[in-house]
Amino acid sequence: MATVRHRPEALELLEAQSKFTKKELQILYRGFKNPGAIKFQECPSGVVNEETFKEIYSQFFPQGDSTTYAHFLFNAFDTDHNGAVSFEDFIKGLSILLRGTVQEKLNWAFNLYDINKDGYITKEEMLDIMKAIYDMMGKCTYPVLKEDAPRQHVETFFQKMDKNKDGVVTIDEFIESCQKDENIMRSMQLFENVI
Repeated sequence: MATVRHRPEALELLEAQSKFTKKELQILYRGFKNPGAIKFQECPSGVVNEETFKEIYSQFFPQGDSTTYAHFLFNAFDTDHNGAVSFEDFIKGLSILLRGTVQEKLNWAFNLYDINKDGYITKEEMLDIMKAIYDMMGKCTYPVLKEDAPRQHVETFFQKMDKNKDGVVTIDEFIESCQKDENIMRSMQLFENVI
């Protein structure tokens, strides 16, 4: 099967669609194509499939199992749901995460948690994400997390976010609750202007 080479869109177009400069995009593309120890270089086509994405992510969290969380993250980056993350997909997601407005970041986060993309976060979806995060962090956390920690986290999340107590969190409830939480709002600013 022939490898389809992926050419990134013209830098000017990508620059217009993201919050990165042309120089930053060139640096990011070099990293996307050949980041040394990170295995994007195994994808010379410039497109990363889910298995490679999982392998890359596992290098950041060697102490735990990042497979499930990487799956959810991959689906959030793969906005056209074609089973691949192109450089453009990667840049658009990264642009939001690093330099987007609070609203854009919260929309992106909601999309990550809304696993089946039906416009609601259910307790089951949130529990799947929380379990994946706890698995990724591994058993090396201090203090050691209790077995029911993910479920407790979900219960706290729903008490705070599910304003009308209907068992699901809408995007409006999610955004409103996040904007009222000082810790969440502080974390939204953490990675701005990284690169």
